[in-house]
Amino acid sequence: MARIGYIFKASDYAEYESDKAWMTEYGCVQVVEESEKREETRPQWKQLLTTLSRGDELVIAKFSNAIRSSAELSKFVEYCRVKAVRIISIRDEIDTRNELFPETTAADVLYMIGALPEEVTALRKASAHIFELHRNIKMMKEEKKVKPPKAERDKIIIDMYRNGYTIPDIMAATSTKSKTTVFAVLNRYNIPLDRGKYSVMSGRRESKAKK
Repeated sequence: MARIGYIFKASDYAEYESDKAWMTEYGCVQVVEESEKREETRPQWKQLLTTLSRGDELVIAKFSNAIRSSAELSKFVEYCRVKAVRIISIRDEIDTRNELFPETTAADVLYMIGALPEEVTALRKASAHIFELHRNIKMMKEEKKVKPPKAERDKIIIDMYRNGYTIPDIMAATSTKSKTTVFAVLNRYNIPLDRGKYSVMSGRRESKAKK
């Protein structure tokens, strides 16, 4: 007989630490953690079910954390019944041996079953939303690391300057690290500077104050 825990580690799972600690203190030899990146396939969960032996105890944080639908719940309960696997759900306070949570009633179990679809949907939407945000942020960071070709960069600098963008804005858009580089590009293409104390005259930057 073995005690095994399972947690689907969603980003907004506030009880993760306490539930994992509960499983460890209860004596779980292993706590399987499923990444939210694999929410749709749940490979860890499927592998765990196939490795369960007769008389094992499976501890889950909550039915809606492990199960993805009412149909899956029915198959899961039947599977554990046939293999004589004890199910313990911490947050639902359900123990199929009725030892850990004797105060749990049939009404509580029925309520869990009824609320399961809504809770699963909310969990999946939240996980998908957070995962998408993380993915978009990662893509934005990667895009910032890619510098445009020199000719394209120069064109962007010139177009942005002519359209009134500030030097810091131009630097940020072109991944340019210094103002000197921006002014060098403008000077190279004889672009008149129409702001600040400098202007470009005949390919040479001169101070307006010296005119």
